[in-house]
Amino acid sequence: MSGRTNSLRVDSFPEPVVALLRAVHDALDLPLPGLTDADERAYALLLAQRARDARVILAGVLDDGHEAGGAAVSLRAWMDREPVTYTPWIKGGGVR
Repeated sequence: MSGRTNSLRVDSFPEPVVALLRAVHDALDLPLPGLTDADERAYALLLAQRARDARVILAGVLDDGHEAGGAAVSLRAWMDREPVTYTPWIKGGGVR
């Protein structure tokens, strides 16, 4: 992107759009993995799955006219089926 074309703030968007933005953010905002190779592999796999899901949901909204609020609900349902199963890293202790 070459520059700002509009200065809209999130509070000016319709609530369904905000819900979709939050769902995409939450889908991609995973805790860092613990120190083991298995945790790192599980993190990478989950992040790739969540990114794929977010792209599919966004394509439905942008290309196929799906409703943003329903898309947010669908993405959150997909996230619930793909939970964090690895041990997250925590500051100071390495893993919890």
